Amino acid sequence: MGNQKQSTGVDMSEIFELQKQLRDFADTRDWAKFHSPRNLVLALGSEVGELQGEVRWKTDEEIENADLDLRQRIANEMADISIFLLRLFDVLNLDFSDAVKKKIETNESRALNGPDFSN
Repeated sequence: MGNQKQSTGVDMSEIFELQKQLRDFADTRDWAKFHSPRNLVLALGSEVGELQGEVRWKTDEEIENADLDLRQRIANEMADISIFLLRLFDVLNLDFSDAVKKKIETNESRALNGPDFSN
């Protein structure tokens, strides 16, 4: 989508701050009782569906060169997904950075030569 920033690493203090903000937001509204792991996973899936709806029937080129309105709608859905995902990590007391790093290591060990599309 143009103007991509290269990240050199994850600033965990920002992740922790976002999780605290989300926790405080839920607590202030007495929503923590609704933030069970199951409900958060279902909400996450719903938000992924909304993101899919924004790009459905569009070509990769149309998405990559989207106008400001579509880019903002995509960003909003990606933010919703991120919110529910960070909230789920928090509720389950799982370390986001550690989980991502371990998954990258697993993926690297499984796909040293890339995927096999011969079959």
